[in-house]
Amino acid sequence: MNHNKHLNDLVAVARDGKDFYEYAATRVDDQELKSLFTRMAGIKGEIVQGLSSEIKATGDVPTQSGTIVGDMNKLYGSVRALLGNKDYAYVAQLEESEDRLLKAFNIAIADKDTTATALAVLNRLLLQVRQCHEQMRTRKLALKKAA
Repeated sequence: MNHNKHLNDLVAVARDGKDFYEYAATRVDDQELKSLFTRMAGIKGEIVQGLSSEIKATGDVPTQSGTIVGDMNKLYGSVRALLGNKDYAYVAQLEESEDRLLKAFNIAIADKDTTATALAVLNRLLLQVRQCHEQMRTRKLALKKAA
C-alpha cells in the first residue's frame, strides 16, 4: 500500500476546506465571519503545505487538487445560502467540511501503514484540526439558536 495515500487524501480534503472558506468569506456580509473564514482558510493552507512537504520528503508528489465531494459541499452551501440564512448556511456546510477533515485525520492516524514521521506531523496538526472543528460547531449552534 502506498503509505502516502492517506496523506494525499488529507491534502485534497484540506484544500477543499481552504477553497470553500475563501469562497464563503467573499459571500457573507458579517465582518466577524469574513475574518473567521479567512483565518480558517489560512489554517487549511498550512495543513496542505505541511502534509505536502511530508509527501515530498518521501519522494512522492502531493496532489494538486481537491475532491468532488468538496466541490459538491461548496455548491450545496451556496444553494442553501440563496434559500435561507446565508451566514448559517455557510457555517453549517463549513462545519461539515471540518467533519470530513477530522475523519480523514483519524483514518490516517489509525492506519498501520502511516510512517512514524507522517504520524508525528499528523499528531502535531490534529490539535489545530480539532480546534477548528469545535469552533465551527459552536458557531453553527449559536447561529441556529439565534434564528
